[in-house]
Amino acid sequence: MRRLAIAAASATVALLATAGAARAHPLGNFSVNHLDVVSIARDRVHVHYVLDQAEIPTFRERGMTAAQVLPRKREEVARGVTLRVDGRPVALRLARGGALSHPPGQGGLRTTGVGLDLDAPARNARAVAVRDATFPGRVGWRAVVVAPGRGTAVRSSVPADDPTAGLRRYPRALLESPSHVSAARFAVAPGAGIVSAPRAPGAAAATTRNRSGDGLAGVFARAADGRGVLLVLLLSAFGWGMLHALSPGHGKAMVAAYLVGTRGTARHALALGFTVTVTHTIGVFALGVVTLALSQYVLPEDLYPWLNLASGLLIVGVGAGVLRQRLARARPAGHLHDHAHDHGHPHAHDHGDGHHHHPPERITTRGLLAMGASAGLIPCPSALVVLIGAVAQHQVALGLVLIVAFSAGLAATLVALGLAVVTASRRIIRRIGRTGRVATIAPAVSAVAIVAVGIALTARALPSL
Repeated sequence: MRRLAIAAASATVALLATAGAARAHPLGNFSVNHLDVVSIARDRVHVHYVLDQAEIPTFRERGMTAAQVLPRKREEVARGVTLRVDGRPVALRLARGGALSHPPGQGGLRTTGVGLDLDAPARNARAVAVRDATFPGRVGWRAVVVAPGRGTAVRSSVPADDPTAGLRRYPRALLESPSHVSAARFAVAPGAGIVSAPRAPGAAAATTRNRSGDGLAGVFARAADGRGVLLVLLLSAFGWGMLHALSPGHGKAMVAAYLVGTRGTARHALALGFTVTVTHTIGVFALGVVTLALSQYVLPEDLYPWLNLASGLLIVGVGAGVLRQRLARARPAGHLHDHAHDHGHPHAHDHGDGHHHHPPERITTRGLLAMGASAGLIPCPSALVVLIGAVAQHQVALGLVLIVAFSAGLAATLVALGLAVVTASRRIIRRIGRTGRVATIAPAVSAVAIVAVGIALTARALPSL
C-alpha cells in the first residue's frame, strides 16, 4: 500500500512538472487555418493572406526545404484566392517572396506559418467580392476580415475585428465552432478610410494558444530530451491517460450501463479495460501508418468521422443484444412453464419458494469485445502526435512505450468505474433482492440507454462523412 501511495505521489508530481511543457493547437493537430485581411483603397484592392498549419499537415511536408514549401503555398494561394470588381473577375497579383516560419508544436514537431500579399487594380470600384478557396475540405479556422483603405468608405459583410490577431491566438468561446467564412462582399464609396462592418463573435474573448488537453506530448518531449526518470515519465503518461478518460466521449457511461445491464462482474470490468487498452493502442498505430504512408491517398482527419460511426454502430449492436436478452427473460412465466413441461422439466422454473427463477444473465465474449472496442476505437490525436514525433526524432520505442502507458491509464479509469458499478449493483441487489422491482427494471433501462446513446453517436457522425 505504501509503494502504491509513493507511485501515486510521483505521478502527481510528474503531472505538475510536465503540465506546461506541451502546447497543442487549439483547433487540433490536423487543422489548416487561414485568414484573409482585405483593404480597399481608391485605386486598388489589397489582400493579406495568413496561413497557420498545425503539426500533422506540417509533418506531411517533412524533407522539404523552405525553398520548396513556400512556392507550394504561393501556388495554392494564387489559385485559390479570387477577386471580382463590379461583377467582373480581376486577377490578383501575388507579391514576391512571403514570410515562412515554423513555430514549435507538440511532441517535438513543428507547425507552419505563412504570410503572403496580393493586390489588384480597382479604380473607383463600387462593389468588391473576395473568395478564399484554398485548402478545401481541411478542418480549421477560416475567416475574411476587412481593414480600412485610403480614400474609401467601405460597408462590409464581414467583421473588421480579427479575434485571432493574425491566427496567433484563438477565441476560447469559439473553439467548438470555429469561424468558417471564406467569402466577403464590400460596397465601396469615396470616403476618408472608414469601414462599417459587423462585430466579430468572440472578439473580446481571445486566448493565446491553449495548453495541451492531456499533456502526453509534453511527457514525450521531456523523455526525448532526456529530462526526467523514465519510470516517472511512464507514470505521467499513465496519469494523463486516466485524466483523458474523464473528458467527454470515452465510453464511461456506456461501460457503466453495460455492466449494469448484464450484471457484470469484476472480471468483466477488467476484460473491458484490457480491450480498451489494446484497441486504443492499435488505433493510434493504424492512424500513424495512414499519416506516414498513405496520406497522399487519404487524409488522417477524414477517418475520424468513420471511426465515430463505427463506434456508434458497435454501441447500438451491443445495446440491442443486451435488450434482446432482457426481453427474452421477461417472457410470461406461463410460457416458460409450458415450455419446460414440453421438454420433461416440470420443475425448471419452480423451486417451491414461490418465485420463478430464470437463467442467469450471460455476458458474451463478442459483446464484451465490442463494448471495449467502441470505447477505445477513436485514438487520441495527441497520442498520434507523439507517435509521429517519435518517428521524426528516431525515438520510436520510447514513443510506443509512452502510448501504451497512456492507453493503460485510459483503461484504468474505465476499469475503476466498472468495478465501482459492479460493487454498487451487487449491494443494491443484496439489499432489495434479485426479484425486487429495481433489480428487474434497471438492466432493461440500461440496455435502452446503450441503444439510445449509440443511435445518437451514429446520427452525429453521419453529417461529417
